[in-house]
Amino acid sequence: MSEGKHLVGVDIGSSSIKVCELKEGRRGARQLVRFAYHPLPPQTIVDGHIINSAAVVEGLDKLFHKQKNRDVALRVSGHSVIIKKITMPLMTSAELREQINWEAEQHIPFDLAEVEIDWQVLQQRQEQGQMDVLLVAAKKEEVNDLTNIAAEAKLRPRVVDLDAFTVQNAFEVTQQGGIPTDRTIALIHVGASLTTLNILSAGTTAFTRDIANGGNQITEEIQRSLGISAEEAEAYKCGGDGRGLVPREVPEIVQQVVEQLAGEIQRSLDFYLATSGEGEVHRVVVSGGTANIRALLDAIERRARVPVELLDPLRIAEAAPKADDASLLQARAAQAAVAFGLALRREREKLQ
Repeated sequence: MSEGKHLVGVDIGSSSIKVCELKEGRRGARQLVRFAYHPLPPQTIVDGHIINSAAVVEGLDKLFHKQKNRDVALRVSGHSVIIKKITMPLMTSAELREQINWEAEQHIPFDLAEVEIDWQVLQQRQEQGQMDVLLVAAKKEEVNDLTNIAAEAKLRPRVVDLDAFTVQNAFEVTQQGGIPTDRTIALIHVGASLTTLNILSAGTTAFTRDIANGGNQITEEIQRSLGISAEEAEAYKCGGDGRGLVPREVPEIVQQVVEQLAGEIQRSLDFYLATSGEGEVHRVVVSGGTANIRALLDAIERRARVPVELLDPLRIAEAAPKADDASLLQARAAQAAVAFGLALRREREKLQ
């Protein structure tokens, strides 16, 4: 359950910061109050670690200049996060709270003193005397670095979420009637440096995996092959970006890299199907800036043999009458999924 006003979603990614603010309109309809975007210099965030904190603080200062609402939801991802679905005997909430640290020691490959732990009961199976619990751990160092940087920019962090769950939040809101319980759905968020896979079964998370590959690998391969700057390579990856004709080698380079990434995604899907006993994945939904590259969607679709669709955060909320950043969102919709998912969080969250 959640109470209070919506938080401002702040997605600090490896290549940019995205900010989204929503509000409840009349009759419960959501409205987009604000969407903003700020690019970050290369190497600001490396392998999930914030290296250039000054650049992040500067970007946040610009994005929140003159903004009154500074209560924010942030996200962490990558190797500092562990997500496990575990099976436990049926017990009360109080008993689970006492037992969870012991369970965490069996499943989390970090010293428990170094991590923040949270959990959620997914399903209770009375006839078997068991319940499925989603166990999450995030390194305190990463969480503290993130919240300290936000505080330095005079923001007030209220919630720290995970990439996989923010995309799931956004996806759920776009589905009339909620997440289908009779379909296995793969949510794939392809960012600049990390691809996050979240497989939903029976309406809830069944499997997650992070793949250390994303849009940056395409840029780096174009840069290496053509001997050009990272800025030029990024522009060519995005179709030219006003720089004239794209060299004929670029589509072939892009195709080679996206085939590698699609292959890694498919191996994760195959692993899930082999270990879960499920017969197939029924839907694949892709988000993230790299989802704008059609060759990637085609490669995933060809391997998975199931239609691939884009997650459209524009279905979550309509632009408020005075929202002057709707055109920016239109251009960067694929990148906005995490920020929208964070903006759906509220001030006071309660464990079920």
